[in-house]
Amino acid sequence: MTIETQTTPKKLTIYEIAKLSGVSVSTVSRVLNDSPYVSARTKARVTDIINQYHFSPSTVARAMISNQTQTLGVIISDITNPYFSELYLEIQRYAVDFGYSLILCNTFYGGSSHGVSDAIPEDTYFQMMLDKKVDGVLILGGEIDRDQVSASYQEALNRLGRQIPVVILGQTIPDCCCTFINRNFSGGVSALIHHLLALGRRRIGFVGGEEGIRTTTARLGAYVQTLKSLSIPYDPALVSLSNYYAPDGYQAMSRLLDGSVPAPTAVICINDAVAQGAIRAIADKGLRVPEDISVVSCDQFPSGEYSCPRLTTLDQQNSYLGRMSIMTLISAIHSDSECITISHEPRLIIRESCGARLGYRFEE
Repeated sequence: MTIETQTTPKKLTIYEIAKLSGVSVSTVSRVLNDSPYVSARTKARVTDIINQYHFSPSTVARAMISNQTQTLGVIISDITNPYFSELYLEIQRYAVDFGYSLILCNTFYGGSSHGVSDAIPEDTYFQMMLDKKVDGVLILGGEIDRDQVSASYQEALNRLGRQIPVVILGQTIPDCCCTFINRNFSGGVSALIHHLLALGRRRIGFVGGEEGIRTTTARLGAYVQTLKSLSIPYDPALVSLSNYYAPDGYQAMSRLLDGSVPAPTAVICINDAVAQGAIRAIADKGLRVPEDISVVSCDQFPSGEYSCPRLTTLDQQNSYLGRMSIMTLISAIHSDSECITISHEPRLIIRESCGARLGYRFEE
């Protein structure tokens, strides 16, 4: 009896590919990285050998030769927040198109509102990114969103930024060696107020957002300034800050309705999640949206169109922001690290929660 055995073909190394092709290891590396500095004839010869032996270079080997891992780190303050999850999905889509894989680091920075009490320090992830040899880091939210950034955090950013490209979606910090993408946090608040006034609403409140956070400060500031510019008295009793999630909206709205002053006839919420919590609080008090209180939001989330009632909100073009973030990081990796400012006008989306779609014209 004859026993036939099959042997698995040996997996060639990049050095053996170079030998079989009659070229240097660096030339094989350039072919693998699709470098334009290789003649068509040489590229074809190397490619034939690669295809013949089904050669697939390991990530480690490729990194040793090119000094790049084609991996990016993304540090997010809370992936369960629809704002950040939408950004991340857009970032991931474009990263894949450019041949990069992502390492997601979730700090739980804003997680106390939904049962997570211990945030992971960002500088822990900074060191992890260096250990993983990522080509660059994108930071979305977290400590950078505070009105006053601590000196220790800025020092940690500088240590990271001096070693690899770092792009931050947030306010520019002077003397920080990172690339910043600045956005207009307050855009659209004035449009919401004018829309509510056109419907006859005069007693307009502000709900949600954490004090000391850039987004809250900017949007609340725009709210106050718009009222003053229209000669409408600003009443601090109509402002109830909390955080950025539905439970926070519920608590903040409940405080307004339980207060000693008359309830607002309209509220501007920091985002759609807070608005949904506020609507639940209004219903639990036996009131109706929009008949008794109009509710609008400063930041559209994907589920806003399916709430009951559908939310009137602002489209802040978060998908565009995600695309710009990843493209800026890839540019920084290739030595183009100019800070940019995102200039865009949010789009007002009118739905049922303000009353306009139902034909209401409120008079007070």
